Amino acid sequence: MGAVGVGAAVWGIGIERYLFTVREVSAAALAPGSAPVRVLHLSDAHMAPWQRRKQRWLASLAALEPDLIVNTGDNLGHPEGLAGIRRAFAPFQGVPGVFVHGSNDVVAPTPRNPLKYFRGPSGKHPAPELLDTAAMDAFFTDELGWVDLNNAAVRMDVAGNSIDFAGVDDPHRKWDDFGALTSAISSLGDSPAGASRIAVAHAPYRRVLDSFVDLDADAIFAGHTHGGQVCIPGFGALVANCDIPLKQAKGLSRWSHGGRTVPLNVSAGCGHSIYAPVRFACRPEATLLTLTARR
Repeated sequence: MGAVGVGAAVWGIGIERYLFTVREVSAAALAPGSAPVRVLHLSDAHMAPWQRRKQRWLASLAALEPDLIVNTGDNLGHPEGLAGIRRAFAPFQGVPGVFVHGSNDVVAPTPRNPLKYFRGPSGKHPAPELLDTAAMDAFFTDELGWVDLNNAAVRMDVAGNSIDFAGVDDPHRKWDDFGALTSAISSLGDSPAGASRIAVAHAPYRRVLDSFVDLDADAIFAGHTHGGQVCIPGFGALVANCDIPLKQAKGLSRWSHGGRTVPLNVSAGCGHSIYAPVRFACRPEATLLTLTARR
C-alpha cells in the first residue's frame, strides 16, 4: 500500500500535471442554418511566472485556428502570474474572445487543507492578497481584443453567425449579478433572425445554470471544478467545489431546466493552485468544441 501511495504521488505530482491535452467534442447548439463555430474553451490556468511548459502549450493552441476563444477564468495563480499569461495568450491576438473572472483573477491563492473540500465549497480567506485584475483585463480587452462578460452581454459576429454572449462574474464568491445581466441583454435589443445565445460563468452552480437556461441560452460554458483534480480511475471526481452533480464536473453534458435542455461544457482546466501541484486521473486540458446548427 505504501508503494502504491508513493507511485500515485510521483505520477500525479511529477508526470500527469504536465500531460496537457486537447479534448475535441461537438454539440448541436446554434440556430438552424448556422455555420459551424470552432470554440477553444480555456479555463483555470492558475498561472505562475515559472510555469513555462504550460505557457508554451497554451501558446501552441493558436495553431488550432479557432473561430472563438471562451475563457472561463482563474487565469492567475500568483501575484506575478500575468507575465506568464501574456506569454501564453499572445498568439491569440485578433481571435474573437470573451472572458469572465474566477476569484483567483482577483485574489491570490492561499494554502488550504484539501480534506476541507469534502465538507462543501471552499470559503473566503480572511486576509486575501489582491491581484492586479485591471492589468489582466486590459491585456485581454486592449491587446487581445476579447470582450469582458462579467455581468455583461455583447452581440458579436463569429464565423458568419450572429451570437449574443451573456456572462456573470464568479458565482463561487457570489459576485454574479443577474439583474445587471438581464439589463445588459435588454440593451442589445431584439436579436436578429437566426441568432444564438452563449452563456459563460466561472463556477457552474445549479442556480446559475438554471438562470442561464431561463435567459434562453443555447449553450453554457464553465470551469472552476478542475474536473475534481484528483479523481478515482473508473469513477471520476470526488469533489467539484460547487453543487453541480459530480458526473457533470468535467466535460460535455446537457443541462435541463424548465422544460429546456442545452449543452453544458465544464472544463477541467489546465492548471492547479501552486499549493496543490497535483493531477491524478484528470489530465490538464483545453477543449476544442465545435458548435453546429440544431435541426
